[in-house]
Order: sequence, then C-alpha cells, then structure tokens
Amino acid sequence: MPIQQYKTDFKTLSADELEKWREFPPAIVSDCMNRTQVMAGAIKPVAQGIRVLGQARTVTAMVGDNSAVHTLIGMAQPGEVIVVDAGGFEDTAIWGGIMTRAAVQQKIGGLVVHGAVRDVAEIIELGLPCFSSAVVPAGPHKGFGGIIDGPIACAGCPVRPGDIVIGDDDGVCVVPLERADEILKASAAKVAQEDETMANTDKGILPSDRFDFGEIEIIG
Repeated sequence: MPIQQYKTDFKTLSADELEKWREFPPAIVSDCMNRTQVMAGAIKPVAQGIRVLGQARTVTAMVGDNSAVHTLIGMAQPGEVIVVDAGGFEDTAIWGGIMTRAAVQQKIGGLVVHGAVRDVAEIIELGLPCFSSAVVPAGPHKGFGGIIDGPIACAGCPVRPGDIVIGDDDGVCVVPLERADEILKASAAKVAQEDETMANTDKGILPSDRFDFGEIEIIG
C-alpha cells in the first residue's frame, strides 16, 4: 500500500506566539476546554520532567509499520510535533534511536505516539521530547503504508495538523488551532483564579468553603 498525504494548509504560529503557551500546563488548558481534548492516561513521557510544545503533524500508521513516520521526519518543519495514531499497539515499537537522531537533525519539536517506542535511553540522551503509551524492544516493519496529515484520534483525542500540542508529566492535551486565542486567554484567567484559591488556602480558607454541596446526610 502507498503512503498517502492529505492536502493541508494551516497557519504556522511564530516562535513568540507558541512561547505564550509555555507557562500553561495541559491540566489548565484542558480545564478551559471543558475538561476535553486530553489524550488517555496511557500517554506518558518516557521520563519525568519532559515537556513538549508545538504544532502537530499527524500520522496514521498501520500496526507495527513506521514507513509513514519515517517519511514525515523528512517533511516536518522545525519545532513541529509528530503525533502518531499507531492503534495503541504495545508489542511493536514504531519509533527508536535511529529515527530520534533523524528527528533531532531536522529540529523536530517532539513526538507523541499512541503505541510503542524503543531505545528510550537514547531518546532521553538526545533530548527529543517523547510521549508514548508503551515501551518495548521489538522493532517495526515497513511497507504497509500509512496516512500523513490526516485528522486522527490519538489515544481518544482529536488531532489535526496545526493544532497545538502541550505535554508534561501529567500527559498531553491538544488545542484546536482555530480556538487558540480563546483558550490562551481562558488559560491565563484560570491560572489567576487558581493562584487566588491557593492564596486563600494558605490563609485557612479551604476550596470546599466556596462550594455548596448541600447538607451532609448522616447515615448508619
């Protein structure tokens, strides 16, 4: 089967525009999207302290086949994040050390895979921000094709080329590009609100004091 690519034309954000997102963790950003646009809990960084931020380039990969991912490495622009729907298959890695070196050479901003990776020590050493749902030594095959730049669901989260990918120790969320301005403003307001809540907590005013949960029902 051939590798296919959707025609795509999204607005490329400047470094300054992307940098505005740096202070907002995915937990805050997702809260501002009604607790949606979050990848399933299986998606984790390969080591604690890793963060990823950039615009998505997407791949739908056949199970255990990384040919389309290899192809996108050569096409992606510096700073872009490769997001791969590999079907969540955990027993064959579709990314490893050789691809990591190529991605670093291309200045790719990071990788998110709903599936497995390998050569984790090398990925960490080379400094590529990498999130996946599994790690396994078994390597991939090639030749069954895949789709580049199509709409995907990565671990249950819709992702399209150009969307903003944000990840930290908690996991990954994705901001639809057309909502970027709205969600950026909402995230700033959410941080301010939480700062106020934490300041009140330090004064002994607990968060539960702000909620009306009704009368406690005594049982037993």
